[in-house]
Amino acid sequence: MAATLLRIYPENPEMRKILTVVESLRNGGLVIYPTDTVYGIGCDINNPKAIEKICQLKGIPVKENNLSFICYDLSHISEYAKISTETFKVMKKALPGPFTFILNASSKVPKVLNIQKKFVGIRIPDNNIPRTIVKELGNPIITTSIRDDDEVIEYSTDPELIYEKFKDKVDYIIDGGYGNNIASTVVDCSNDLFEVVREGLGDISVYV
Repeated sequence: MAATLLRIYPENPEMRKILTVVESLRNGGLVIYPTDTVYGIGCDINNPKAIEKICQLKGIPVKENNLSFICYDLSHISEYAKISTETFKVMKKALPGPFTFILNASSKVPKVLNIQKKFVGIRIPDNNIPRTIVKELGNPIITTSIRDDDEVIEYSTDPELIYEKFKDKVDYIIDGGYGNNIASTVVDCSNDLFEVVREGLGDISVYV
């Protein structure tokens, strides 16, 4: 069965559509959505089978996944990561924004992912669609970028092209307008040094 394409406006996400997506996530569905950077694919963090499906789509072993979490706000983060006062201050200034912060995982992460993980990537994108989904779901969603098979075009930005490619692999695809083609900046904060692991859309030096 082909995925449902939903048009949702980031400025004022329609709650009826958001709740439809949330119900799908709770039932183990996979959803593609816009962020403040590239389009992402995600599932409910509490659904191991859905996480397995994402890993299969990405072609990575479940035990080796480096999938990140999308959280609604900073209050979510303390459940899943150990965070120092200094790191918290920087994240508070930088988020919501185009960053993925690598933090030391809390003891809860291995329990929800069913694998041993010392670190966890945390995102709070500056886009109301994924954040509203997470807020209504009541817990983070696992997320990873939608990559394009074309070596020249690294990330697909057109929701209709994304739909054509993924309509048989996911349950919902949210059209939130054209996406960006630059991914988030990945910052390793596991030792409070704010080391940039991957240059992306965000400039962490502004906040450190």
